[in-house]
Amino acid sequence: MPRTASTKGDEATEGQSRSIAAVERAMDVLLLFGRSARPDLGVTEIATELGLTKAAVHRILTALRSKELITVDPVTRRYALGHAAISLGRAYMARMDLRAMVGPELRLLSRQTGETATLSVRRGDTRMYVDQAVPNQELRMEVSLGIPYPLHAGSSSKAFLAFLDEAEVDGYLARHPLTPLTDKTIVEEDALRAELVLIRKRGYATSLGERQEGAASIAAPVFDHDGRVLAVLSVSGPLSRFKPHIKEYAPLLLAAAARVSAQLGHPG
Repeated sequence: MPRTASTKGDEATEGQSRSIAAVERAMDVLLLFGRSARPDLGVTEIATELGLTKAAVHRILTALRSKELITVDPVTRRYALGHAAISLGRAYMARMDLRAMVGPELRLLSRQTGETATLSVRRGDTRMYVDQAVPNQELRMEVSLGIPYPLHAGSSSKAFLAFLDEAEVDGYLARHPLTPLTDKTIVEEDALRAELVLIRKRGYATSLGERQEGAASIAAPVFDHDGRVLAVLSVSGPLSRFKPHIKEYAPLLLAAAARVSAQLGHPG
């Protein structure tokens, strides 16, 4: 029996609905990676979290891998965000209001201290610089934007880690060895935990060559309206010049972080 125009229309509508549903499932998978505290996920975890079959998850991940939105570790067979997804994130960060909000504070901090002021955000078990203001000095620190760093090395990283809840800290330490980036990196778990307690008590973190040799820094968290760390502000400079002034810079940095937090609705 020949198909009528109505039948063809129904089939087209059904096909369109299936296509939309497939796109929505793929977006759900990408968004799951975005909100997960873990840097990678397995097929079973994704299927359980989203209520999908493993076969469906495999098809979605294969499609996302073809566009470099997802990558897979050939040994562990665990999946993580790929280059294309990270590029999208960087493009978003280049336009998001947080940078516009924090920019004046970075420039003020750089003028007040004569050093480089930076803004960092967290991505799972890493954090990255997304903006900086540099001083008009021949010898100065400059950071690379968009490069992920572990959460245990350096003042900005430790400022994130210190203000996570205990379960998140435990999870991070269980997942990651405390790999040294320099000979000053804290690599003993007990020592790091003691350092995190000190950071929470005084409200800021310091680093004397822990992430980069010859560099020193001080960092403070920015809190959102729910009291979670949204970002971290820091000031950094050459170790020999910076170290004697850390205590002078601390109140300036804390005041800047408090002003940004207030704009984000944090009660203080």
